[in-house]
Amino acid sequence: MTLHCDVAIIGAGTAGMAAYRAARAHTDKVLLIESAHYGTTCARVGCMPSKLLIAAADAAQAVRDAPRFGVRTEAPKIDGRAVMQRVRSERDRFVGFVLDTVQAWPSATRLWGRGRFEAPGLLDVDGQRVQARAVVIATGSRPFVPAGWRERLGRQLIVNDDVFDWTDLPRSVAVVGAGVIGLELAMALHKLGVRVRLFGRSRRIGPLTDPELQELTRQLVAEDLPVTLDASDLAPMLDGDDVVIGSERFELLLCAAGRRANLDDLGLEHLALPRRHDGQPDIDRHTGQWAASPVFVAGDVADDRPLLHEAADAGRIAGDNAARWPQVHHRPRRAPLAVVFSDPQIAIAGASHAELTAAGTAFDIGRVSFADQGRSRVMGVNRGGLHVYAEHATGRLLGAEMIGPAAEHLGHLLAWSVQRGDTVRQMLDFPFYHPVVEEGLRTALRQLSSDLHLPPPPPETGLDGDTSAEAGA
Repeated sequence: MTLHCDVAIIGAGTAGMAAYRAARAHTDKVLLIESAHYGTTCARVGCMPSKLLIAAADAAQAVRDAPRFGVRTEAPKIDGRAVMQRVRSERDRFVGFVLDTVQAWPSATRLWGRGRFEAPGLLDVDGQRVQARAVVIATGSRPFVPAGWRERLGRQLIVNDDVFDWTDLPRSVAVVGAGVIGLELAMALHKLGVRVRLFGRSRRIGPLTDPELQELTRQLVAEDLPVTLDASDLAPMLDGDDVVIGSERFELLLCAAGRRANLDDLGLEHLALPRRHDGQPDIDRHTGQWAASPVFVAGDVADDRPLLHEAADAGRIAGDNAARWPQVHHRPRRAPLAVVFSDPQIAIAGASHAELTAAGTAFDIGRVSFADQGRSRVMGVNRGGLHVYAEHATGRLLGAEMIGPAAEHLGHLLAWSVQRGDTVRQMLDFPFYHPVVEEGLRTALRQLSSDLHLPPPPPETGLDGDTSAEAGA
């Protein structure tokens, strides 16, 4: 028997769940197909468990830092079993909320099995045929492991998914990959007393594209963590139970060398749809549509911006348009915002330096160092810098990159301003309390205003008074 539906959704992660909700607003004939597990990468092996590990690491570091404030204390004693027990327990709690949500949806709208195209609009789900007017592909991504490493290293090779099932902390870990995942986990494990070395296959650490800030990132990370960069020719070997890289031996190798879209074994050869030069589906991110077909793609599988809030937005757009097919609506997307929970934190809001440069945009840069910023120095977190980018002709804020204290919060303020289309002058007219880290942003905006040669504001509207005497503003 063939099941018939208006919208079939392959994948029940963040994007798939958002697509399901959006499609159900139009029709009850929706089928959510999943073959591995209900729930999101964020709750199971991503955002939440990694932040639980980072929270433990930050607590340990706070104890180490206490003497600088005159607070005498013993060195922290890390109970690895207790650390990982809390990580797993809270992780399971977050996953449970997601599972409860999915299980509450009508059973007739859920189908367990691997979905694969047999023809346009026709799926095979482990032997069950499904005919759908429109299909949403939301199959996510998986960690990439270089060829031969699994065979060579066996159980001593792990990926980030494996970390959060540990019952204890290892003695030593080599972390390969200096992107977001590798940087966050390497720093957290290092603070928790694990011997760590971070290997980067290029000279880049983290996502910042501004050359000055990327250089600062390398400097700050190397101050806290053993780092080896330009390690493109790594050849890890197994010697007994140890992973050997060069002259160093590690208990485990954590491969964080990127992720790959789950596009294989979906029967996409039956769709004959166009792809980009790198083989990825050619998707309109404002509709989720693949070419002019009734196939929509959302989330990490689209290789767009692999972040939870972006996946949720993309899933909502794709699910809504799949249910409306053939009437497809063009939807706006939010200003880009990305945060890395390293130490110091990293954020990119709006357009990056590399994106503006590649587009040939004429822009000016406002800079601030947090080394002597008042509130940052008070808290002992005075490391890093912030660059804000404004359009040369109009003074409109285009984007910002930052490594420094409270980047997760400053990033939000900057992304909101980018999305609103605020100018530098308008931002300077907003209130800034004293003393707060946000005063560093004001310093960068003032420099940018001066470089842009903006005229002074009229007396009745200009609220940005001269507070240059404020310490460390």
